[in-house]
Amino acid sequence: MVKAVVIDPLDNVATSVEDIRADEQIVLDLAGTTGALQVKHVIPFGHKVAVRAIPCGSQVIKYGESIGTATQDIGPGEHVHVQNLLSNRGRGDLA
Repeated sequence: MVKAVVIDPLDNVATSVEDIRADEQIVLDLAGTTGALQVKHVIPFGHKVAVRAIPCGSQVIKYGESIGTATQDIGPGEHVHVQNLLSNRGRGDLA
């Protein structure tokens, strides 16, 4: 059963469609194909999980668009959220 989805092939994160346990092996919908990912942390419903390595300072891509910048190295299967992402949302200096 699919537990997270990648909408665009450029995405480096997937969005969980249900709560995911730490250390769980999940099935991903990768923009129409399926893949597997070993999740390292608890991923709440609707949150993001890295599907490949995202180096510190790199853009986090969701739905084919940058949603922010990684503030630390993020490994595959790690939770992507406020602890490691500087969001673009609401930033007047980026308009």
